[in-house]
Amino acid sequence: MPHKGNNVTREAHQVTLRAKDAFMKLVAGNSNRPLAEAISAYLNVPLARCQVKRFADMEVFVEIQENVRGEDVFVIQSTSFPANDHLMELLIIIDALRRSSARRITAVIPYFGYARQDRKPGPRTPISAKLVSNLITHAGADRVLTLDLHAGQIQGFFDIPVDNLFAAPIMARDVKERLDGGDRMVVSPDVGGVVRARALAKRIDAPLAIVDKRRERPGESEVMNIIGDVHGRSCILLDDIVDSGGTLVNAADALLANGAKEVYAYITHGVLSGGAVSRIANSKLKELVITDSIMPTEAVKVAHNIRVVPIAQLMGEAIGRTATESSVSSLFD
Repeated sequence: MPHKGNNVTREAHQVTLRAKDAFMKLVAGNSNRPLAEAISAYLNVPLARCQVKRFADMEVFVEIQENVRGEDVFVIQSTSFPANDHLMELLIIIDALRRSSARRITAVIPYFGYARQDRKPGPRTPISAKLVSNLITHAGADRVLTLDLHAGQIQGFFDIPVDNLFAAPIMARDVKERLDGGDRMVVSPDVGGVVRARALAKRIDAPLAIVDKRRERPGESEVMNIIGDVHGRSCILLDDIVDSGGTLVNAADALLANGAKEVYAYITHGVLSGGAVSRIANSKLKELVITDSIMPTEAVKVAHNIRVVPIAQLMGEAIGRTATESSVSSLFD
């Protein structure tokens, strides 16, 4: 008589295969095709045939070119540069799937644009992150899967389930493999990022320092004070987004001026707009490590001190677990 435990294992495996092969579809927009293909390869699920093109006046047109009726569909699309184009692509793909009778639509957004506009910084200003959340929900998404939201409270802007994954496990593993443990120190580039930095420091068993930025009067340059003893340390600046790179470069200079041995930066989302890549390349940063949540440009690929770590396995595992109604929270460990 066969052992019952073996039957349970075999049945669970069959359920997983059935969920992936029969009832799950992956659809990719144009924002980060290489990441979508890597996720597809990890899950061993081909990308669904989907045409995303533009009319002469740059209107977005989408056609789902295979049957998705009753399917569990995952739309992979970062809302990175050009943010508005990629956001419209995401919304129209979701609408096309909803009108094609997809059973459930999950918006997989490795980089959630507009996340920095999560509050009113002054009178008569928008909360654009809330607006974008509403747009995604009303387009027809049933849930959202994203990575390192700029502000965790954005999850509450949605009236649908949101899974916010963290890149910290990937970064912690990379740090342990590449940097000597004896003199490592995690540094938050501002007071607002302390919680994120403390979490990484705990993972790699390292002390924590903070860069305190302040501008005493308008028109004067920022003064950066270092809270913590960084002398002789290999400092690891940690943040969720690097855009212009100016704050990162200035923080590295301040750390080195306070006796740091070398400075690395681990940032989840490499927006790197304008002259940011050149600024980083010419800085005193030993290395900037980013994920491929945003498709790296050619300039990023050839920069001598910028390295990209992949997130396809993390995102793919979360998608697979969502499809099979398994726990996603264990990926946070």
